[in-house]
Amino acid sequence: MKRKKIYNPDSKESVNDRKIFGGDPTGIFELNNIKYQWAYNLWEMMLNNTWFPKEVDMTRDVNDYKNLTEAEKTAYDKALSQLIFMDSLQTNNLIDNINPYVTSPEINLILVRQSFEEALHSQSYAVMVDSISTNSAEIYDLWRRDMMLKTKNDSIAKVYEELSENPTEHNFVKACFANQILEGIYFYSGFAYIYTLARSGKMLGSAQMIRFIQRDEVTHLVLFQNLINTLRKERADLFTDRLIVEVIEMFKEAVELEVAWGKYITAGQILGLTDTIIEQYIHYLADDRLSSVGFEKLYNVTNPIKWVDDFSKFNDQKTNFFEGTVANYSKGSLTFDDDF
Repeated sequence: MKRKKIYNPDSKESVNDRKIFGGDPTGIFELNNIKYQWAYNLWEMMLNNTWFPKEVDMTRDVNDYKNLTEAEKTAYDKALSQLIFMDSLQTNNLIDNINPYVTSPEINLILVRQSFEEALHSQSYAVMVDSISTNSAEIYDLWRRDMMLKTKNDSIAKVYEELSENPTEHNFVKACFANQILEGIYFYSGFAYIYTLARSGKMLGSAQMIRFIQRDEVTHLVLFQNLINTLRKERADLFTDRLIVEVIEMFKEAVELEVAWGKYITAGQILGLTDTIIEQYIHYLADDRLSSVGFEKLYNVTNPIKWVDDFSKFNDQKTNFFEGTVANYSKGSLTFDDDF
C-alpha cells in the first residue's frame, strides 16, 4: 500500500471512483458530493457530541476515592491506567498508521475527528487522576510496573505495529478489526467497572466522565464496523480464509486477555462483578462485535449486566449509521439523580 498524496492536481478521480484505500484523491475535501453517506452522517453526529472535561464536576470523587476499599482503589487505578494507554495509543495510531492510507475524504474527516476525541479522552483521564490521586505518576507508570497490564498492552499494539512495519491491504483490514476489538471490547469492560462503583453511589463524577467518553467510543466502534462492512462489499477478495482465521484468533486472544484482566483487577472483591459475570460479559461483547461484521458468534451468551447499558445512555440516539440520517443527537442531561 502507498500513502496517499496530500496534493494531487493530476487526479481525475470522480466521486463514484472513491475508495477506502487505493484511490487517487486530489487532496481537496469536496464534501458537497460524497460517496460514503454513513461517514458523513457519523461526522455530523460526532460534531454534535462535542463536550469538554471541565463540564464534569469531580469534587465529590475526591472524598469518595478516599473512602473506597483498598480493593476498589486498586481496581480503579488499574482500570484507569489501562484506559489511559488505549486512548494514547489510538490518538497516534489513527493519524500516523490508519489515515495516511485512507483515500476517501469523508472517511478522512471522521478519522481526524476520532483522533481529536481520543486526545480529549486523555485529557479527561488526566482530570480524573489529578482529582483523586496524591501521586499522579503512580497511575501513569502502572503500565511499566504491572506485568499483566504490560502483556495486555503489548498484545493490543501488535497488530497496529504489523501495519506500520508492513503496510499491506491484508494488514490494513486486520488493523480495522483490531480497532473494532479495542473500541468494542477492551474499552467497554473498563467502563463497566467504573459504572459498577457508580451503581453503589461511589465515584459518580468518574462515571459521568466515562459516559461522555463512551458516547464517543460508540461512534468509533460504528466507524470501524462500517469500514469493515463496506470493504466486504467493495473488496470481497480481501476476506480470504487466511484473514478470517486470523480475525477469529484475534478475537479469541482479546477475550482471553480481557477476561484475565477483569478477574485480575477485581480480585473477586468488587460487589456486582464476579468472575463469572466478567467472563460472560466479555463473551457477550465479542459475539456482538463479530455478528455486526458478518461473522458467526463464538460464545452464544446473553448480557449478564444489562444495567450497564442504562448507565451509559444520555438519551435515545436513533440512526441507521450505514445508510440513514442522524436523529436526536443532543447532549442530554447531566443530572446524577436521574441517571444514577
